[in-house]
Amino acid sequence: MLSIVDNHRFTRLIYEVLDHDPTEEDITRFFRRFREALAARGLTLQGITTDGSPLYPAAIAEVFGPVPHQVCQFHIIAELTKSVLKAVAKVRRQLKATLPKMPRGRPSKARRKMAARKKRIERKISDLFDHRHLFVRHHLTAAEEKTLRRITRGQPGLRTLRRIMDEVYRLFDRRCRTDTALAKLARLRQRVGRFQSLRRTLSKLFSPNLPKALTFLDDSLLPATSNAVERGNRRHRKMQKTVYRVRTRPHISRRIAVDMLRDAQAEGRWHTTQTLHYARTG
Repeated sequence: MLSIVDNHRFTRLIYEVLDHDPTEEDITRFFRRFREALAARGLTLQGITTDGSPLYPAAIAEVFGPVPHQVCQFHIIAELTKSVLKAVAKVRRQLKATLPKMPRGRPSKARRKMAARKKRIERKISDLFDHRHLFVRHHLTAAEEKTLRRITRGQPGLRTLRRIMDEVYRLFDRRCRTDTALAKLARLRQRVGRFQSLRRTLSKLFSPNLPKALTFLDDSLLPATSNAVERGNRRHRKMQKTVYRVRTRPHISRRIAVDMLRDAQAEGRWHTTQTLHYARTG
């Protein structure tokens, strides 16, 4: 399902339902339809935000020319956080492999130190699992920072991952400009690239889509994410769980058309509701 949504009003502008996975030709044809609709109303496209799919850049350049193209910030950060959480899971597996093997039952006096060591490692593994969100959360409180320092004691690699995530979040600060953010990104890539294991873990940091996700810093009206499209499609995904016929192509098209008609009449319904409310309250 292809759709273009006004990110400021969260209203769907144009859509198309396909019976196959979209190709670059489908995207180009869809964009041409949208360009014709804009031209009929005397409008021009000032910027576009998409996810990280490779189908969009060539189609956008062919149809709209050199317009600002923003790659969704949410998708980029989601890929990086997933890589960091995988690294934390790898450390947990490594700690689990160091657990000493103990016979069943109460440990003897000679094995008490080994049993205590096993408990410490198990507690460390449990803490890393229970508080794994602290490695990717944007803002940490003082208590959360204290917890993070405690659970990463003896694990300098995990502390480095957390500092790198802080640097990644600073790239998307609206107070910066795109050139400043790109310079910060170059320094961060150079710093990470010096360590081969860290570079493998954070390979998404070297993705060509990451610089495109910083385009919105120079334009206050350009949306940083494509969440408006996801929000519009969520209604249909939820409906498809309970209404079987909505899974077919004709019914999906009709449902979207009904939603667009409802959105077009939303302002009139609001005025009608307000008028009735004032009339009843006298």
